[in-house]
Amino acid sequence: MHPACEHLAELPFPLLFTDELMETKETIEIPSATRTDRHTPPGSPQVEVFAYDDQITRMFVLATVLWGFIGMTVGALIALQLPFWQANLGEYFSFGRLRPLHTNAVIFAFAGNAIFAAVYYSTQRLCKARMFSDRMSRIHFWGWQAIILSAAITLPLGFTTSKEYAELEWPIDVAIAVVWIIFAVNFFGTLARRRERHMYVALWFYIATIITIAVLHVGNSLALPVSMLKSYSIYAGVQDALIQWWYGHNAVAFFLTTPFLGLMYYFMPKAAERPVFSYRLSIIHFWSLTFIYIWAGPHHLQYTAVPEWAATLGMIFSVMLWMPSWGGMINGLFTLRGTWHKLRDDVVLKMFAVGITFYGMATFEGPMLSVKSVNALGHYTDWIIGHVHAGALGWNGFMSFGMIYWLLPRLWHTELWSKKLANAHFWIGTIGMLLYVLAMYSSGITQGLMWRAFDEAGRLMYPDFMETVLRIKPMYWVRLIGGSMYLFGVVLLMFNMYKTIRSAPKHLPDPTVAAPARVEVRPHAAPALA
Repeated sequence: MHPACEHLAELPFPLLFTDELMETKETIEIPSATRTDRHTPPGSPQVEVFAYDDQITRMFVLATVLWGFIGMTVGALIALQLPFWQANLGEYFSFGRLRPLHTNAVIFAFAGNAIFAAVYYSTQRLCKARMFSDRMSRIHFWGWQAIILSAAITLPLGFTTSKEYAELEWPIDVAIAVVWIIFAVNFFGTLARRRERHMYVALWFYIATIITIAVLHVGNSLALPVSMLKSYSIYAGVQDALIQWWYGHNAVAFFLTTPFLGLMYYFMPKAAERPVFSYRLSIIHFWSLTFIYIWAGPHHLQYTAVPEWAATLGMIFSVMLWMPSWGGMINGLFTLRGTWHKLRDDVVLKMFAVGITFYGMATFEGPMLSVKSVNALGHYTDWIIGHVHAGALGWNGFMSFGMIYWLLPRLWHTELWSKKLANAHFWIGTIGMLLYVLAMYSSGITQGLMWRAFDEAGRLMYPDFMETVLRIKPMYWVRLIGGSMYLFGVVLLMFNMYKTIRSAPKHLPDPTVAAPARVEVRPHAAPALA
């Protein structure tokens, strides 16, 4: 217990003391006498009692699961369309229209809502403060859902900028910027009024996410509107490619990596009931990752019109990126030291362990694919699809699922309805993910080898593109089976969540907590000279 809080044991209401904060299970009336100096020993900071806003976290958790199901269902449909062309259901539901809908849904709707759930839950507890503005939190939630809905309407209709991960047209881009700024003000306002002076490393990863995504989104989306739903980028040619993949790669870095590392550094120690393996390593991990990641984008443009020095620079920084990435993986997995036996029964730790393992695999594979000799084989093939989904399904998906299973009983004040169903989700999702990734590795390497094969006369051995397509078609069916299994795991999560929420009490009060008031530290004025 914090020395300054020892006197709280005498307060006329029960408190649960933990290392991080003191939290009650229900809302309480705070007697005014508790705020007077009569209960505060001399030299101790005054204690403040306040409530966290858990309702906003519940809203984002529900949105995460709903949009995850929708986005992955679209993914299963387009996976079917590749080997079975008859599944292209007219103009608006063809592969070309649905593929950007799938990527936007799983990245910005599923992963995005999971990020916001993690940020809103952990930030309040790490800062020992309620969010700066409840109204901003609600505007952020509903604004983000409206943006996702607008993407779900405009993309199948064919309104697109054709920029990877940035397909949405300019009115939606403006809305994204406005909602993101509201989120940023709410977050930094909470930091400014925090009662905990120390800023835990998870908060630094959130800061990097918020600042960098704002810069990336605005920088890449600069365009000249010519109508309400059409615009042209201000960049062209090589400059457009460089800006696009500066954005594209760092969208992966600062939307799908850094916020999930913040999630890992908060929820993994909580689930394992162990401190993070090395706090010093986490700080090194943060600063090295954020510095190196921002330079790696040109590795997407090997063997193109981009200057050789720029592509080489991207490759060098990508190889360097392997070290801090694995530092984070080691820090996450070693946090489980002494608790590996818990993985037999704890589905949350299973999810986190597999998620972090896939993070390590994907962050080794990415630098390897950036090396020019490997890139010559793998680029433009299904190997890249396998690589992306190893990270998305393994790292982002399983970290999100683990967080949700950990949050469900805490947010709804009840037990998880079925741990067996959660374990079934884990195993079905894991097997499905492995089938998906291995099928794409096999397909991609087959493509790369066939495209570059020459006969003794120096002619292409497989000049007809359809030869490659027919050879890899069985792998597309395996990919569909694996993806469908992963989607079925999400259905199990939805059912488990539904039954858990149905068993929850009707009234869900915000948790009330007590913490020492923040003491403002001001520099002493310099003595006046005589």
